[in-house]
Amino acid sequence: MINKSVQHMLLAGFLFSLMNVAVKLVPHIPAIEIILFRSLFSLVFTYLLLRKKEVPVLGNNKKLLIMRGIVGSIGLIAFFYTLQRIPLASAVTLNYLAPVFTTILGIFIVKEKVRARQFLYFAISFVGVLIIEGFDPRISLVDLSIALIASLAMGLAYNIIRKLNTSEHPLVIMIYFPMITLPIATGISALIWVQPIGWDWVILLAIGVLTQFAQYFLTLAYQNAKVAKISSLSYLSIVYALVFGFIIFGETFNLVTYLGMALVLSGVILNIRK
Repeated sequence: MINKSVQHMLLAGFLFSLMNVAVKLVPHIPAIEIILFRSLFSLVFTYLLLRKKEVPVLGNNKKLLIMRGIVGSIGLIAFFYTLQRIPLASAVTLNYLAPVFTTILGIFIVKEKVRARQFLYFAISFVGVLIIEGFDPRISLVDLSIALIASLAMGLAYNIIRKLNTSEHPLVIMIYFPMITLPIATGISALIWVQPIGWDWVILLAIGVLTQFAQYFLTLAYQNAKVAKISSLSYLSIVYALVFGFIIFGETFNLVTYLGMALVLSGVILNIRK
């Protein structure tokens, strides 16, 4: 069973990495417009699953579900923007600060206890962030700030999900994201619409399909094995990002930036182990 879960986790990471590449392949299309297509696909797919399982769509704790949808929307918009603006591996690395923010926010939201040494691990990650931004001229302070907003919003979303896990079906939690995001993305996209042409349509469809299958295999992986045994495999996404970034986009980094990435991941991994 563990071997099967490992396969599912590796496949999920690979599919998420392909999705990131797809987002970066259409830099001329606004991130919010990409999210519009992704949300439409996700809404239809998740709704059909809910109907098949005969689960009430609107759930019980509507206030928290709406909040999860809002912060999830903010996080995804900011992350997609970052993917389009900065090197692929840097965007993915900065996104891994989400578990750090999850732990910090968990102190206040779910009253989780944090050991003193974990704050040292947080500091290690944030020093890595400063190195990445300071030694890579392709990353502006604005881009870094938006990347941090993405991770912060995701950290908040994860804590809300933790509060909902005992009262809501996972698919209900999932569907509130596109339910909230779709109207927001539609309104903003109407003002800044860029008409997709040719291969743009194929890439936008691929983003929706890749996301759904990646989430499916990720769910299978976590359902059938202990989290601690497979969660570390998610960090292979950095390797995927480095390889795809180099081959497809010609992205390279200096040694100091690699050190910054290593510090970010080290702080995150040490924090999760504790």
